[in-house]
Amino acid sequence: MEEEYNFDDIRPYYDHETNGMLREMMKDPLFMKLINYFWPDMTFADVEAKADRVNAAADFQREFMDNAIREIVKRTSTGLSFSGFENINPNEKYLFVSNHRDILLDSAILQVLLFQHGHDTSEITFGNNLMEQGFITHFGKINRMFTVQREGTARELYDISKKLSAYIRHTILNKKVSVWIAQRNGRAKDGNDLTQTGLLKMLNISGKSNFGENFKQLKIVPMTISYEYEPCDLLKVNELYLSSLHTKYKKASGEDLNSILTGITQQKGKIHLAIGTPILNELEDLNKLDNENEKIKQLTQLIDNQIYNDYKVWNLNFIAFDILNGSEEFKQHYKIQEKEAFIEYIKSNTSKIEGNKETLFNLFIKMYAAPLKNKMSQTVNA
Repeated sequence: MEEEYNFDDIRPYYDHETNGMLREMMKDPLFMKLINYFWPDMTFADVEAKADRVNAAADFQREFMDNAIREIVKRTSTGLSFSGFENINPNEKYLFVSNHRDILLDSAILQVLLFQHGHDTSEITFGNNLMEQGFITHFGKINRMFTVQREGTARELYDISKKLSAYIRHTILNKKVSVWIAQRNGRAKDGNDLTQTGLLKMLNISGKSNFGENFKQLKIVPMTISYEYEPCDLLKVNELYLSSLHTKYKKASGEDLNSILTGITQQKGKIHLAIGTPILNELEDLNKLDNENEKIKQLTQLIDNQIYNDYKVWNLNFIAFDILNGSEEFKQHYKIQEKEAFIEYIKSNTSKIEGNKETLFNLFIKMYAAPLKNKMSQTVNA
């Protein structure tokens, strides 16, 4: 399937291109500003010495990105924990289907932990709305990001989906590189992680065998990232509120970049990343179903079930659930002072934006309560 496409317009840089593109990035004043944010004492000569050691994407990630992401986690969180890496084999390649809470950090933290556990890093999907020409494009493509086109007519979007599907399958089967992809277009603004059936339909397009074999080739592994404080929570609530007033929310110029910067700098409390189990054996049962849409629906549910079960519920989620339901069901999981501090946190944030304060408060509460509600739904259905 891959021979039918030229992937040059969406692929990351090849290893032999990385050094030259890094030299181009270094000409941009923004590059040294970022370097000095993470390494205040580093000179341009020091950067050049590092650059001399970069002849592949893995080199760039080792020399620059690994420390940068760890520094972001150190400065903006109270600790990063992880689980589930025993579920995956460093010699195998996977499609990590992840819940999506932060534009950059969800996938970036995975790369750090893959590296830490002896795995190669993955390629990463990145929306073309984020791939502005120039420095950002170089940064993304040198960091193993490939472009997902988001605009076009219905026919164009179908052709885009076919090409994207082919590229992902080509990357896993032929390039022998894992891939990270979000379970939906855009981040979960309301805290409700849901895999889009359209994503799985897109992935299946490039398969040449039956449903089960097509997905066995991709080795889907659900990934769950849980932030104590939701990245960009105020921005998300504002978008939800405005969307409730208008038929279609329209992003302002530079809004995506602002979300990236806010996600990087905002305090996030504790962070947990969980690797699920590869969805393989279950595909045999799905393959026996007659209806293709039902196969997609049940595979979607298998992914969601793992994401819900693996979500690390924090005290704020318990607090939000009790506030939302006017109960004290989970009061053993938090202190009254924590509840009062969280209420003040929400009020302080909602005071910064225009709108009905009660509605804004409720949107905040629902966002933080959603992961616990989803996790509880798995217990009920078990």
